[in-house]
Amino acid sequence: MTSRPSRPMRGFAGFAAGKGTIRVPSAFFSDLLPLIDDLAELKVTVYAFWALQQHESEHRYLRLSDLVEDQLLLAGLAEDAPTQRKLLIHALERATARGTLLHVHVPATPPEELYFMNTDKGRKAVTALENGDWQPGNAHQPVGLIVERPNIFALYEQNIGPLTPLLSEMLRDAETSYPPEWITDAVKIAVENNKRSWRYVEAILKSWATEGRNNSRVSKSEKEDVNPYLQDEYFRRREEE
Repeated sequence: MTSRPSRPMRGFAGFAAGKGTIRVPSAFFSDLLPLIDDLAELKVTVYAFWALQQHESEHRYLRLSDLVEDQLLLAGLAEDAPTQRKLLIHALERATARGTLLHVHVPATPPEELYFMNTDKGRKAVTALENGDWQPGNAHQPVGLIVERPNIFALYEQNIGPLTPLLSEMLRDAETSYPPEWITDAVKIAVENNKRSWRYVEAILKSWATEGRNNSRVSKSEKEDVNPYLQDEYFRRREEE
């Protein structure tokens, strides 16, 4: 499990009586916990179970704007503020990619980033939100929704490998540089060719960006301009389009 550099251990006095408990599904221990290999992701996941149970509303969710203000949560991730926020975003991305959390972007004024636990109630809340049955904040302010399900981080982890902070930055850049269907298709090509690396996927995307991918005919000169290891799959797919 990845973690930040060690610092002096602080003691814990034990659990006090009558301080309350939270409910955690047994599947967390049997199915999810063995999969989590990132300390920040683990801390944010456990925090989410606690924080969501502090809400009494019918639809329970976390706001990114609230998370970045929780000093106790941030202090548990890192010591300096820039690293705290970076690790928080990284942990949320990993938890979303893994399927623990559901991320909904609400392009209201100001925009909202909401996180729901991927439980039956959480999924129903997201569906109801999509259908306009309820909305966060001001009920008189109409909002649109972008439900990130799946996202580029899920696509990467499910097909290539675990995320790192550096890779997360690269994936965010790719998400703003290329159409979503390009990224999905490029990852599929990498998997089919057993070339499970982001460098390979990025090379395909760059080739499509410079050479195009929607021409009905592919010229000989075009083939010669593309790296040999991309030619077979790249041009076969272009000729089929």
